[in-house]
Amino acid sequence: MTGLICLDMDRVLVDHLSTWQFVYDNLGINNDESFELYNQGLLDEWDWIKLDVALIKDSWLEKHGFPISDADLRACMEGMPMMKNYKLLIQELLDDGHQVAIVSGGLQQTARDISALFPSDKKWKRRWGGIDRHTSKRLANGYDTRLHVFTNGWLVGSANADGSLPVADFGRYQVQMDGKGALVRMLQRRLGVDSNRIIAVGDSAGDIGMFEEAAHAICFNPWDERPIPYANEVIREKDLVLVLQSCQSFLNPNK
Repeated sequence: MTGLICLDMDRVLVDHLSTWQFVYDNLGINNDESFELYNQGLLDEWDWIKLDVALIKDSWLEKHGFPISDADLRACMEGMPMMKNYKLLIQELLDDGHQVAIVSGGLQQTARDISALFPSDKKWKRRWGGIDRHTSKRLANGYDTRLHVFTNGWLVGSANADGSLPVADFGRYQVQMDGKGALVRMLQRRLGVDSNRIIAVGDSAGDIGMFEEAAHAICFNPWDERPIPYANEVIREKDLVLVLQSCQSFLNPNK
């Protein structure tokens, strides 16, 4: 019987504070100012993303003397450190016939790169929760992914005269920090998965909404103590094979 496993990305699939922070580190910048405004309630999430995209664009322009392109920004994400056994976790869940989703406020390119490692037998087409055409061509031979992907990040503007694709002035905002539960509910309805077979894996207070929709919530590599009361299991060792074992035990208790 099919289950639905919803995975956070930053500090879960990615072994780094966040995919955003990885880009800031590569560019030698920080978003302390916008982060503080958000914490003070002076900035909503959408404006926070726009400010951070603007920060990335401005710092690149100052350093290089020309605007950052989509390819430049994707290059800033190369070498992203991944969590131990992340491929094994996803592949085994898919092989067992389950639906797997990435639900994260992190940057979309890493989520797409992960998802493209697990191509379906269907040619790419635009769909809700799918990957973009470029990633499909680059990493999946033009095929769709078996995963469902919901993330934030940046948008691409119209082509420059030299053929490069500029980073647009506005960010890409799919996942609200406190709205992950709504995405889990929509996935459950669209995929026809029994609510008693939903698993959520996350690390922070932003994942509590997912935990509340899950029959089995796993707090992996917890960022702090806030999500722990909402979890059925806490895994502190940074090895996703332990998450896989927990998922399999929950979904197949008689094995």
